[in-house]
Amino acid sequence: MNDKDVAQGSVASSQKPIRPDPAATAHTRHRYDLWASVYDWAEWPAEQLLFRKWREQLLAPVEGPEILELGVGTGKNVPYYPDDAQVTAIDLSPEMVARARRRTQQSPEKTITVREMDVQALDFAEGQFDEVVASMVFCSVPDPVLGLREAIRVTKPGGRLRLLEHMRATSPALGRLMDRLDAPVHWMGGMHIARQTVENVRRVGWEIEEETSLTHADIFRRIVARKPK
Repeated sequence: MNDKDVAQGSVASSQKPIRPDPAATAHTRHRYDLWASVYDWAEWPAEQLLFRKWREQLLAPVEGPEILELGVGTGKNVPYYPDDAQVTAIDLSPEMVARARRRTQQSPEKTITVREMDVQALDFAEGQFDEVVASMVFCSVPDPVLGLREAIRVTKPGGRLRLLEHMRATSPALGRLMDRLDAPVHWMGGMHIARQTVENVRRVGWEIEEETSLTHADIFRRIVARKPK
């Protein structure tokens, strides 16, 4: 699979790598290690205006009790989990993991374990979790289809996937612009801006129950899907 296919989250290829691409994974880890110290500061305006509300809406219906969060970042979702949930949160970046662990210490009433791990190669048993959550993560997973396959593997039959994601715009002109900018944005920041995440979720076998557009041209969307029983 070439870089353009990965950048746009292509759903056309039938040959996916069995294991993550080490070079692509290392690039993403390095970029987020670099971002970690300024990540919260850089996102502060968007967090206050939009993201905080969207996180709360994403996590309000979560029941668990066994919950897996993919790409915990600096731990911004921590305040929105129910107190009785058993949350395992992972991230590829050790610098992000360190910050997320510090944030969990501010919510001692919650049971949250933070581990360094790659979503493309989860070290969990099949069917271990009731629900899987991710917020703005599959824009940066090097192989998003592989990551979503791992997510469905570790989810119990009937369990849910809850995503808050940004992806390629449905507006043709804006979508083409995002395609052109995707490669340089990925090189600088580690994330892609032209992923087709809804199609990728369907491709690996999740049954989509809800798809909610949150902004113009569907760039930000909330997705709720279920693993078939």
